[in-house]
Parts: sequence; structure tokens; C-alpha cells
Amino acid sequence: MKLVLASNNAKKLVELQALFAPLGIELVNQGSLGIPEAEEPFETFAENALTKARHAAKLSGLPALADDSGLSVDALGGAPGVRSARYALDAGGEKSDAANNERLLREMAGIEDRRARFVCALVAVRSADDPEPLIAMGRWSGEILKAPSGEGGFGYDPLMHIPELGQTVASLGATVKNQHSHRALAAVHLIQQFREVWRLG
Repeated sequence: MKLVLASNNAKKLVELQALFAPLGIELVNQGSLGIPEAEEPFETFAENALTKARHAAKLSGLPALADDSGLSVDALGGAPGVRSARYALDAGGEKSDAANNERLLREMAGIEDRRARFVCALVAVRSADDPEPLIAMGRWSGEILKAPSGEGGFGYDPLMHIPELGQTVASLGATVKNQHSHRALAAVHLIQQFREVWRLG
């Protein structure tokens, strides 16, 4: 089954394709179909993911999968939250992983409570007007370091230390990350719904 992925993030496409491959799902990047990115006007990951999925389904005529994810830091009241990808841009900086990480470290200077979570909302729709979207959430808890560590991953991975694994997310191999991540946890819930509701796999 072919689904359009409501994202232009190549690394996210690779992660999600690996997670859903057992169901025989083929993901196609929306950019390859000439679909522009959707507006993300909401304050929650789930609402933004649903908006993106409906947008991609409407313009492609295909079922769609959307991911809205980011970092939620306790001491910052849940920020950067849904603005994770644009965190530095919102403060007049550039839109890049490095700039986002730099802003986060500045905002957390002198803060001892470093608890944080990666949050992922995955939403799948059969069509743009699907009245029964599949919605799954995943959360991965850790602590924000005071300096980046690790060469892999993307986004805030170099700053997110996972105590149970003793490493930052950027230090984990892809296989380990895909077993533990917020996206992997959400995917487990979504796979169950794909099987029960869409009769896949």
C-alpha cells in the first residue's frame, strides 16, 4: 500500500519507512509529488499532524501519513514544543538544527532541572475527509545536556541524553534508535491500528 508522507525530511522518511516496512507500506515523500508543506497553526502535535495528513491526502489523492514531533522541556513550560523546528527562527535566528540547539542551551543556562521528552504524533488518513483518522502518540524521556554529544541523528539528538541507555540519541545506532524512540513508540501504536482498522499486514 502506498502512502504519501506529509514531510520533506529525508531522514524522517528513512526512519518511518523502516518502521512500517513489515506491513508492506511504501512511503512517498510529498515533495516528490510537488506538494507544498502545510500550515501548522495549532498548539498540539496531534492537531498539526492531522492537518498535514489531510493536506497531503487532498493534493495527492492517496492515503497519507503525517508526523508532528518535537522536544518538550519541563523547565521551559513544554517549549520548544510544536515550534521545535523553528525554535531559533522564532528568536530571529536561522532555521537549522545547530541554531535550534544553540538557542536551547542559551535558554537553559543555569537551569538545574534538565528533564525533557521527545514527543511524536503520527496520524494516518485514508482520504482528505476521512472521519476516522488513526492517531498515535509516543514519548521518549531524557535529560538535556549542557553541550552536544554524538555525531548521528538530527534535530535535538546531540543534546538529548537517555539515562537508561547511557548515551545521547545522537550516539545511538539507527537500529537502537528505532527500537526506543518516540517515533518508534508511536509507530507501535499506529501499526496496531493499521492492522485492526485498515486490515493491513
